[in-house]
Amino acid sequence: MAVTAQHTPAVRISTPTGRWILLTTVLGSSMVLLDSTVVNVALPRIGRDLDASLAALQWTVNAYLVTLAGLILLGGALGDRYGRRRIFVLGVVWFTTASLLCGLAPNPAVLITARALQGVGGALLTPGSLALIQASFHPDDRSRAVGLWSGFGGIGAAVGPFLGGWLVTGPGWRWVFLLNIPLALVCAPVAVRHVPESAGGTSLLERSRELGGPAAHGRFDVLGAALGALSLALVTYALIEARTGSPAVPLTATAGVLAAVAFVWVEKHRRDPMMPPAIFASRQFTAVNVVTLCVYAAFGGFFFLTALQLQVVAGYSPLAAGTALLPTTVLMLLFSARSGALADRIGPRLPLTAGPLLCAAAMLLMLRVGRGADYPTDVLPALLVMGVGMVVLVAPLTATVLASVDTSRAGLASGINNAAARAAGLIAVAALPLLSGMGPEAYRSATAFDAAFRRAMPICAAVLVVGAVLAFTTVRRPPPGCRHPECRTHGWVTAPPLEGRRARDGALRAPGTHPAD
Repeated sequence: MAVTAQHTPAVRISTPTGRWILLTTVLGSSMVLLDSTVVNVALPRIGRDLDASLAALQWTVNAYLVTLAGLILLGGALGDRYGRRRIFVLGVVWFTTASLLCGLAPNPAVLITARALQGVGGALLTPGSLALIQASFHPDDRSRAVGLWSGFGGIGAAVGPFLGGWLVTGPGWRWVFLLNIPLALVCAPVAVRHVPESAGGTSLLERSRELGGPAAHGRFDVLGAALGALSLALVTYALIEARTGSPAVPLTATAGVLAAVAFVWVEKHRRDPMMPPAIFASRQFTAVNVVTLCVYAAFGGFFFLTALQLQVVAGYSPLAAGTALLPTTVLMLLFSARSGALADRIGPRLPLTAGPLLCAAAMLLMLRVGRGADYPTDVLPALLVMGVGMVVLVAPLTATVLASVDTSRAGLASGINNAAARAAGLIAVAALPLLSGMGPEAYRSATAFDAAFRRAMPICAAVLVVGAVLAFTTVRRPPPGCRHPECRTHGWVTAPPLEGRRARDGALRAPGTHPAD
């Protein structure tokens, strides 16, 4: 049953209710961020304990991303319609139950299934945590609340690899997933007791009619979401299994392409599409999303393979490997706000060109990481360059996405960009082992994995160069008065930070202005 519009008093950040809302939303988003960053570090131990092939390890990452990327837009719409707190709490419970199944998994098949269920919970949790903040706080406090939410979430992402490495080295990899249970035991009761319910009501429906979004007619684009997720799953399966030469691979690949075509057709012909095709009328929006696909495909492949390279080839423990990856996220936390301010002054074209090129250079520097690699001289320089490149790139990318569409479409544009980034990451994790000639047992052999890693990093670098060229040739300075991000502090290495539908008055585009085409 849909929640009707409620006139909840605006909450100030200094009040007890404001602090409870922040605690709840930070805990919720941290659960998703922790899992997105710690699992890569645990993969070698998971493979060894469950006797899993490389394909099973790829699915351990990608089963989660398939459902998360495919359903994240629908998850946000469900919260708007049925109550943001209700869907958020449902997401917490769902995600935690799936985490418990992951922690108890006796074999790879159960783990992969539970990871897919985790992605469903993440699709409810991720947009719900931000939506609660934007629906609850007074407009004068909203930007500060979003900044705190984003900053603390980034800290969770930074701590993730270190915490994951410590858990894998100590209690065991299963605690990477079981850790979510105590977080949920705090998060869900606090949300029920202290967070006011909110739903979009009439104002949301009016905005959705402008968007052509899923809540516009009181219905949801379940078919579109299912087709999108199915297409990603089938294409991912074909890429992962292509090495086997199975006759099912071309059939699955064809089915995946047909599902993608059906998804596009459905979105064009539904009255309430999840992804309204009209939003791609902005050439700038389309171009920036193509750049996003290039950038986050390279990032997804990089973080997946680097965590394995450091352990399988360089001989690092899970704790050392997790700690080694900290510089990239720490640099983003410290300097992303300044990078965004600089891009506001000079325009996004230069940062969106230079950032991918710096990240490409970092991936070539990773070729120095081999057997017995020394951290200060071999690993750290590459990760520092990678961190600088991400600092230069991520904040302007988010700002340009928001600036390229009308303000009323900001939340939709951010959701599409976030889903595109996650889809790019899962395709990269599926395709890179195939493109680099990585065998099904390569992660058990330092020699075999190192050889494939050295072929994979130049591929990632080349994809980033393509993204840089696209940015240089297509991205233009946004018009004055466009929408600016509320998330100024970024620590999200797996996808751009989400932005919600609501905007501060000062961030709205002036009447009569239009996005750059």
